[in-house]
Amino acid sequence: MRVVVVGQGYVGLPVAQGAVEAGHSVIGLDLSAQRVARLNAGRSVVDDLSDAAIADMLARGYRASTEVSEYRDAEAIIICVPTPLREGKAPDLGPVHDAVRAIAEHAGKGVLVVLESTTYPGTTATEVVPVLEAAGFTVGVDAFVAFSPERIDPGNPVYGIRNTPKVVGADDPESLRRAVEFYAGFIDEVVPVSGTAEAELTKLLENTYRHINIGLVNELAMVCHELGIDVWEVIGAAATKPFGFQAFTPGPGVGGHCIPIDPNYLSHRVRQVLGRPFRFVELAEDINSSMPAYVVSRVQDLLNDDRKPLKGSRILLLGVTYKSGIADTRESPASTIADLLIRKGAEVSYYDPLVPEWRLNGAPALARVQDLADANRASDLTLLLQRLPGVDVDALAAEASRFFDTRGISRAGDAKRL
Repeated sequence: MRVVVVGQGYVGLPVAQGAVEAGHSVIGLDLSAQRVARLNAGRSVVDDLSDAAIADMLARGYRASTEVSEYRDAEAIIICVPTPLREGKAPDLGPVHDAVRAIAEHAGKGVLVVLESTTYPGTTATEVVPVLEAAGFTVGVDAFVAFSPERIDPGNPVYGIRNTPKVVGADDPESLRRAVEFYAGFIDEVVPVSGTAEAELTKLLENTYRHINIGLVNELAMVCHELGIDVWEVIGAAATKPFGFQAFTPGPGVGGHCIPIDPNYLSHRVRQVLGRPFRFVELAEDINSSMPAYVVSRVQDLLNDDRKPLKGSRILLLGVTYKSGIADTRESPASTIADLLIRKGAEVSYYDPLVPEWRLNGAPALARVQDLADANRASDLTLLLQRLPGVDVDALAAEASRFFDTRGISRAGDAKRL
């Protein structure tokens, strides 16, 4: 088949790789000319795929493009564009709308269109199908539409696109059959569901479950601190139960492309259609979004114990990505924490081998530490925000003036944990 994968980021590029390995001729479509040039030169743009993997894809017939005319001869089009939030945390489906309009204008009869971008239930039926039908397509007859939620976990060494089960939903039998057949070519287990809304809500349930449980342990961490109880010991002890409990751990906030965004799509849809709040989701959002400010207040308290004001204190941040082992800083709570510290007059620097340059809201790049040991000793407080592979946290804690660990890694007596 001739396949076009729209969006060549952390979701679209692995999909393109899977389709190429299944023997399809694949075009990776992306609005970024710079990204397209990098890919066509054999250079990866995501953590999970190496340059060698991109070179292999090119050798098998893959190429990247910015031209919507590529839709013209496509037999399958997979939409993997971002679905961010607008002001007020309302869904922004602009990238989806742009992609679907271009597909409706350029694609030919018989095309399979699958939306993978995370969204609220009802999007495929109300935002994709009507645009295609207005362009003269009859869905289920000469155009086939499905939704399949992305399940890419960046940096996961065990689960990739092939061995992660793939949920697929469609609102007519032929669309479902074709979508399942397409994904079965490069994914071990395809899980069909009865409709696009069920598939859309599946993704939101997965991430809302995590969002709510993270909110629970984040609030528990705040309560335990006031009660003088070690929350990390409590969670570790509870995790020894072999049934009925799954361990979640607190942290400085939630980040990345899913947890800070996806549950808002669900609560927005519930308010929009049903006219009432989704209380669990909104409470978890309140708690999780408050964590950066809570971390800064704990930093201020620790400095107070040393008779130091936050203003003018040298704060070293360890790890500024939203997830350990990858270079992605999207929605990282480190950004909010750094901004709050700077606003309060702290002198902020950071250490993260994966992030050579880090800017907040277009401001000048923050000072990046080269010699971690020296910077740690010279700082008034070292703030661990993310796990850094290969870094001896206890050794740093022993040398630091103050060491505050928001990830529960340290065991050194001098370290303070969230």
